[in-house]
Amino acid sequence: MGAFYETIPENIYAWILQQKMLWVATAPLSKSGHINVSPKGGEYFGLIDNKTFWYMDLSGSGCETISHLRENGRITVMFQAFEGSPRIVRLWGKGRILERESPAFNDFIENNSVEIIPATRSIIIVDVHQTLNQVFEKRKEKFDAGKEDESMDHYWAYKSQWSIDGLPGMQRGLDASAKYGVEPLVKMTGPYAPAAPFGPKSFKLGHYLNYQIAKAKTTQVPLLDVLILLFVALIAGFAIATYAPDLMQTCRANIARLLKV
Repeated sequence: MGAFYETIPENIYAWILQQKMLWVATAPLSKSGHINVSPKGGEYFGLIDNKTFWYMDLSGSGCETISHLRENGRITVMFQAFEGSPRIVRLWGKGRILERESPAFNDFIENNSVEIIPATRSIIIVDVHQTLNQVFEKRKEKFDAGKEDESMDHYWAYKSQWSIDGLPGMQRGLDASAKYGVEPLVKMTGPYAPAAPFGPKSFKLGHYLNYQIAKAKTTQVPLLDVLILLFVALIAGFAIATYAPDLMQTCRANIARLLKV
């Protein structure tokens, strides 16, 4: 299961700090721009409080993260368990760059007792506005035991029909939601939660309408049906273009005779 929070829950502090590797993802605003994912880790990251994460940016062959943060500030940090129970933690937030030797950089490393190395390029501060803590469970055993609501269709209807930003997702999830009446998981909390109809309060009517819109957008018409439709339209157009003038003259003549009578 997964749970969303507006802060970093204290009960996962220790788990985060025990990790040896993490990933950061950023992207430019341009539609043609490239999304960047970078591995980080070692001892070069930490938590300041329940809304602030930091990591040390080391010199590398590129500077995509810094460039993206300078433009728009958006950043996602992800941790993944390599030992113990399966778990993924994501932090969404706005990133700030403290470049080496700047007053803000010097104050930070002094106040937080951070040891830098020759390759240290900057400190990235992430002001977190949303956290997702995901732990995974076995559903097959429950479904095999007779719990129909533990089926994958129910799971997809609950988790996979809408994105965190309210975009339509898996078509089978949308279909299963309409079939079984499964309310979608409200992803994100607080001001970042998607607006209605993605929440439980407006699920019934609003969700159904959006389901129909999403289905219409994603439904694929078989190619053979399209070709048949085009062929029929072509024949109809040819017939109209060929016989319409004669039909119009015949109609006019008949109307004229009726008027004379």
